[in-house]
Amino acid sequence: MKSILTSAITILAIAFFLAGCQSMESDKKMLIDDRLDQYTEFTLTADVSSLSDNQKEIIKLLIDAGKAMDKVFWEEAYGNKETLLNNISEKEQQFAHINYGPWDRLNGNEPFINDVGPKPEGANFYPPDMTKEEFENWDSETKDDLYTLVRRTQNGELTTIPYHEAFAEQHQLAADKLKEAAKLTEDEGLKKYLNLRAEALLTDEYQESDMAWLDMKDNTIEVVIGPIENYEDQLFGYKAAHETFVLIKDKEWSNRLSKYAEVLPELQKGLPVAEEYKQEKPGRDSDLNAYDAVYYAGDANAGSKTIAINLPNDEEVQLEKGTRRLQLKNAMRAKYDKILLPISDVLIAEDQRQYLTFDAFFGNTMFHEVAHGLGIKNTINDKGTVREALKEHASALEEGKADVLGLYMVSELREDGMVDEGTIENNYVTFMASIFRSIRFGSSSAHGKANLIRFNYFKEKGAFSYDEDSQTYRVNFDKIAEATDALSNKILTLQGDGDYEGVAAFVEEYGTIGDQLQQSLDRLSEQSIPVDVTFNQGVDVLGLE
Repeated sequence: MKSILTSAITILAIAFFLAGCQSMESDKKMLIDDRLDQYTEFTLTADVSSLSDNQKEIIKLLIDAGKAMDKVFWEEAYGNKETLLNNISEKEQQFAHINYGPWDRLNGNEPFINDVGPKPEGANFYPPDMTKEEFENWDSETKDDLYTLVRRTQNGELTTIPYHEAFAEQHQLAADKLKEAAKLTEDEGLKKYLNLRAEALLTDEYQESDMAWLDMKDNTIEVVIGPIENYEDQLFGYKAAHETFVLIKDKEWSNRLSKYAEVLPELQKGLPVAEEYKQEKPGRDSDLNAYDAVYYAGDANAGSKTIAINLPNDEEVQLEKGTRRLQLKNAMRAKYDKILLPISDVLIAEDQRQYLTFDAFFGNTMFHEVAHGLGIKNTINDKGTVREALKEHASALEEGKADVLGLYMVSELREDGMVDEGTIENNYVTFMASIFRSIRFGSSSAHGKANLIRFNYFKEKGAFSYDEDSQTYRVNFDKIAEATDALSNKILTLQGDGDYEGVAAFVEEYGTIGDQLQQSLDRLSEQSIPVDVTFNQGVDVLGLE
C-alpha cells in the first residue's frame, strides 16, 4: 500500500512539475509576445519610378554598405550575434534583431532572455569588467576618442583599438560599395562625398567627408553612413556607434523648408538665457530637406526609430559650416498615424484633439532638429565641449534642449509671420501628445529620458493640467510658453557651465515616472497602442531586385 501511495504521489508530483513547466513556458511566450506587440510593422518604400537605372543601382550599393554597418553595430551593442541567436527561440530571435541584443530597449534595457545579466552601460565598447575609476585613472591619449574600442591586452592592461582596425573587414566592404556608387553618380557633390566617406572608413578621419556632406545641395539620393551617434555608450558617451540611412529627397517638401535654416543666427540672439550662453554664431550654410527613407541599419534601426536627423556632430564643423537637417517624412507619417493619433484619443482632452495635425507634428520635429544648431557647443569656463564635460548625460540634455528650443523657434517664427500653417495651438497640443509617445521609448533612450524630464518640469510649471475624471491632459496655453523659456534657460545654462554634477542632480530630480504618469502609460498599453515601428525594408520592397 505504501509503495502504491508513494508511486501515486510521485506521478502526481511529476504531473504538477510538467504542468508547471508548461505554465512557465506559456508565461514566457506571453511575455515575448507582449514585447513584440510594442512594435507595429511599416513598409519603408518610396516612388523610384523617376530614378535612372544608375540611381537605382546606387541605392542597391548603398544598402549593401549599410548591411556592413549593421554587422559592426551588432558587435558594438552586444558581441557575437550568432552565438546569441543560435541558442534562443524563434520569437526571441525576432525580438533580438529589433534590439540588437538580448535587452529590451523600450524597457530600460531589461533582459528578455533567461540567464542574461544587465546590459553593460558601455555596451561592448569597453571590457565588461572595467570600472569607471579604472578608465579615468588610465593614462591614454586615445581612450576617449570617438573611433576606438577599449580592450585588454594579454596581461590585463587597457588598450585602444582604432575602429578601422577592429572592424577592418566590414569597413573595407562598405568602402568598396561607396566607391562603386561614386563611379555611377553624375552628381559631383555626391561623388566627392562617397569617395571621401569611403576613405574615412579606412582611416577613422571623418571631418573632411563631413565637410563634403554639408556641401551637397542638389543630390536626389542621400546616405548617412559610419560611426556617428554616441547614445549607445551610456557609460561615458564617448564612443560613436555605426549606422546607415539611405534616403530619397522629396524636392517639393524640401522647397517648403529651405527658408528656416537661414534664420538661426537671429534666433540665437533671442534665446531666453544670459548673453554669455549665446555668444557662438550658428553657421549660415545649414540646409533643411525632406526625404523618404528606404533603409535603416545599425544604431538607427535599434529599438525606437529616428524620424529626423541633424548632423554632423563635430562641433568644429558645426561652428564653421552649420549642419544639415533631414526630415524623414514617410517614417514620420507612420508614427503619426499608427501611434500619435491613438495616444491622443486616450490621453488628450477631447476638446483639444482638434488641434492634432500631421503638419504640426512634422513642424515640431523639424524645428527640434534645427534647434540643435542653437545654444552652445563649447563650455564658457574652459571645460571643453559640452559633450566632453557632461559625459553620459550630454545626449539626453541635448535632446531636451532641441525639443524646448524647437517649440521656442516655432513660436518666434509665427510672430514674425514666417510660419503661417495652422496655429500655435496645433504645435502645443501635438507637442504634448508627442511627449507621451517619446517617454515610452524608455529611460535607456536619450529621447525618452529627455521627454520624461520635460513632462515633470512642465507639470511643475503648470504648462498642462490633468483631469482625474476623464484621465486626460489639457495644455494650458497661457503657461506653456513661460515653461518653455524657463526650461530652455535651465538647460542652456547647465550646458554652458559644463555642470556635470548639476546635470546629474537635474536628471535625478526630474527623470522619474510618478504614479499618475505610470497610470497613463499603462492605459496606453492596455489599449494595445504600439510604442514604435519596425521596418519591412530592402531592395525587394523597393522593387530593385
